[in-house]
Amino acid sequence: MKQQAGFTLIELVMVIVIIGVLSAVALPKFINLQGDAQQAAVDGVAGALSSASAVNYAARKVNTADTVAVADCDDVEAALQGGQLPTGFNITAAAIAADAVKINCVVNGPGPVTANFTGHGTL
Repeated sequence: MKQQAGFTLIELVMVIVIIGVLSAVALPKFINLQGDAQQAAVDGVAGALSSASAVNYAARKVNTADTVAVADCDDVEAALQGGQLPTGFNITAAAIAADAVKINCVVNGPGPVTANFTGHGTL
């Protein structure tokens, strides 16, 4: 009696077909990781700007020393620790009318990604 010593051609073809189907399904999920990473980075910067604006507003109400007057969305950048945005990010200019006014400001990141943050006006 002769024993089988390996895989048949049909078994090998079926394994290749299954691997091909799995890669065709999984590949599109990994292609857009760069866009997701860029959006996450912009969302993180927008959160930092919103927090810096709120902390600056509260500190300015208590004492104006070591705080920043905010009359425009661009002014919020100076409220960040270090006083500047990371490379490749910028803020769309928009005036904040008066003290205690909150408006939605826009931060632009690398690539075509944007995010909103809250700017608190201070005098």
